[in-house]
Amino acid sequence: MKSNTIRKVVIVGYNRIPFARANTAYSNVGNKEMMTASLNGLIDKYNLKGKLLGEVAGGAVIKHTYDNNLIRECVMQTNLDPATPACDLQQACDTGIESAIYIANKIALGQIDSGIAGGVDSISDMPIAVSEKLRKILLEARKAKSLGEKIKTFLKLRPKDLSPLVPRNEETQTGLSMGGHTEITAKYYKISREEQDEFALKSHLNMAKAYDEGFFDDMITPFNGLEKDNNLRRDSTIEKLAKLSPAFDKVNGTLTAGNSTPLTDGASCVLLASEEWAKEQGLPILAYITFAEIAAIEYVKNQQNLLLAPLFAASRMLEKAELNLQDFDFYEIHEAFAAQTLATLKIWESPELSAEIGLKKTLGAIDRNKLNVKGSSLAAAHPFAATGGRIIGVMAKLINEKGSGRGLISICAAGGQGVTMIIEK
Repeated sequence: MKSNTIRKVVIVGYNRIPFARANTAYSNVGNKEMMTASLNGLIDKYNLKGKLLGEVAGGAVIKHTYDNNLIRECVMQTNLDPATPACDLQQACDTGIESAIYIANKIALGQIDSGIAGGVDSISDMPIAVSEKLRKILLEARKAKSLGEKIKTFLKLRPKDLSPLVPRNEETQTGLSMGGHTEITAKYYKISREEQDEFALKSHLNMAKAYDEGFFDDMITPFNGLEKDNNLRRDSTIEKLAKLSPAFDKVNGTLTAGNSTPLTDGASCVLLASEEWAKEQGLPILAYITFAEIAAIEYVKNQQNLLLAPLFAASRMLEKAELNLQDFDFYEIHEAFAAQTLATLKIWESPELSAEIGLKKTLGAIDRNKLNVKGSSLAAAHPFAATGGRIIGVMAKLINEKGSGRGLISICAAGGQGVTMIIEK
């Protein structure tokens, strides 16, 4: 193969464990157990036992210091050939899809023939840090040469220094949580509470229907007693959603626990390969990854824009692909919050808002009947790094079942970043 040949990248398979609200089904397991379970399900499903793959890439947004080599440790606990290399990546909520892009690029360039991309996050097993003063004193005590010196060092501590530090779900640059930013988004772009609740309800109803139809039967490996995503609310109604209190702005807010994703535990992965490798292994060619784009946006001065970077990623990607936003059979937009997804759709449709935010042109409206047709993050929930693998898997299956077509994926992330991808067949 010539070094300048770009190979097609095939999505061969997918697997995940059910997603669980934090401190429920997976309260006693962590990232390593969940990611390993997701990988083992993929390995069993596609007969990868003992096989040497090009690489496994993935990561977690929240992890312990001893998880510094997380994905490699998980690989070593699976039935893959232990010579399969692995690496950790992290880009907030984009981690899973960025891992897929990393593996896909290596396949496209001929560096590897196959690989797995994934992601995992455990909020239940969240690391707890000590205060900065206690940390320094512990380090100082390690250097002490006698018991007396150690005691003298520890006597510097005060009761307040012993309070644990739990990671805070907020943007370092602004001090606001993701939900706090999205409250500003909802107000700025005039996204009503009713719109958000209706959008959330549709996500739950679509996912419930997909479960009933068996769509997820070959996509999920039961784990730790859980067989389905436990955030799914089959009995959700507009009336029930309307009764929920605002979660972030308690006085004038429109974001609630019902139209926002909860803190979640879970893991997912996808198997990618060259066409040749997939055929040699007798594995399916579900769809192809053809384009992907990463973007970032300023959100400190313009706090309403934290989760809107995919607008720019989509615009640049479509220009490179020479496609219009309407040229797709399916759309999968990550539902971090109903308001964030609705703001994205509103800006796409509005020449004034598109120009204001800085897009080159208005992309236009999409057919909403093609959007998140099997439910998305509001129903399944959102273990940060695992969402990308879940969405890629759903899109690949939709395209494969249709037999041909094109799908657009959009995932926003903390830090004002976002990724888009085109999958087609």
